Amino acid sequence: MTTEDKISNLIEENKILLFMKGNPKFPQCGFSSLACQILDASGANYETVDVLQDQDVREGIKTYSNWPTIPQLYINKEFIGGADIMREMYESGELTKVISGS
Repeated sequence: MTTEDKISNLIEENKILLFMKGNPKFPQCGFSSLACQILDASGANYETVDVLQDQDVREGIKTYSNWPTIPQLYINKEFIGGADIMREMYESGELTKVISGS
């Protein structure tokens, strides 16, 4: 299985998936921490992938999404964005709508 296949399967299997550094209890960067706080505040039931545990996924997700940074959020197989986009969507109420529709 290629790294791209692995990433595709993870996104396919999880309605809300956050690729992050660390995990929700112990995020390993401020942006990953912010992303989890936003999802928690939105009432999202989400899964995470710790990219620090798999270097291939860490680099592969950047190519897969054509987005250079982590964290990265996917909802219903659609790439949403990173922490800054998540914050903007949360503040506007759009993220809660997308999550409630998932």
